[in-house]
Amino acid sequence: MSVLADTHPTLLDLAKRQDPDGKIARIVEMLGQTNEILEDMTWVEGNLITGHTSTVRTGLPSVTWRKMYGGVQPSKSKTAQVTDNTGMLEAYAEVDKALADLNGNTAEFRLSEDKSFIESMSQELAETLFYGNEGSEPEAFTGFSPRFNDSTASNGENIIKGGSSDTDNQSMWLVVWGPDTVHGIIPKGSNAGLQHRDLGEQTKQNADGSMFQVYRSHYRWDAGLTVRDWRYIVRIPNIEISALTADASGGAKLLELMDDAISQIPNLGAGRPVFYMSRKINSYLRKQMKAAVKNSTLTMEKNEFGRWVPTYDGIPLKKVDKLAANEALVV
Repeated sequence: MSVLADTHPTLLDLAKRQDPDGKIARIVEMLGQTNEILEDMTWVEGNLITGHTSTVRTGLPSVTWRKMYGGVQPSKSKTAQVTDNTGMLEAYAEVDKALADLNGNTAEFRLSEDKSFIESMSQELAETLFYGNEGSEPEAFTGFSPRFNDSTASNGENIIKGGSSDTDNQSMWLVVWGPDTVHGIIPKGSNAGLQHRDLGEQTKQNADGSMFQVYRSHYRWDAGLTVRDWRYIVRIPNIEISALTADASGGAKLLELMDDAISQIPNLGAGRPVFYMSRKINSYLRKQMKAAVKNSTLTMEKNEFGRWVPTYDGIPLKKVDKLAANEALVV
């Protein structure tokens, strides 16, 4: 994990480089505690002020076996350019100055209030990473699900269905983060991650014209998502939550689905592979592992934040609460 963090910088890596005194890094660590996907993502500065244009290879050149004195026709690969946009996520936090000053530790009191805003922005970004759709919400960016929602599409082979025909469905995801596979983007010339500005003491006016003093903080996060190579993402949709069993005797057989997903990845060493799932699926996965007597494949490894994370075949298993339990069936 530490080697990959050096070559594929995470939000924590970028934040520490930008702010040596550690203030931003502290916020980033809090983000990782509330939403585990944010500590895995590789981030790349975009080549546009509103996003990033990537050149994606869509076809390989033809090659020929040549006989002596025979000729070979020239060929070339096929490429296409894809532009991904970024969105601006913002919030303001305000606390009454008199209330904040009561306990004699104004900074800590403000931080305790600001934590709720950090949590909210963390959850919103995580939800957008999976379900964001510029078609219905132009201000946001397009996430994973709209890109992997049709098993008959060109990337359909990386959609492994969980077998449900009901409505209480969730997805598991295998994502290999890296600058040449899948990564987050920030606008050209901007800063990485959640930006915090202490606006200090401000005068607040009520609707009736009365005024009082507040401390105000401003949070802003410019972020987007680029899928440079769709082969490094596998979606396992149509997992019926109510049908899951501890011994995999009914419902989705999670271990088999995960093995199939791993087999779809061309090269796990191309980046940082991570499985994402809800807490409910994570719970049943652990039970199915024990029932199948496959404890040898479930190990614990320490991540960049010093926390122990369960892994399956060396791939971290992370929980994302924003993975919905009522996804539409993927056909």
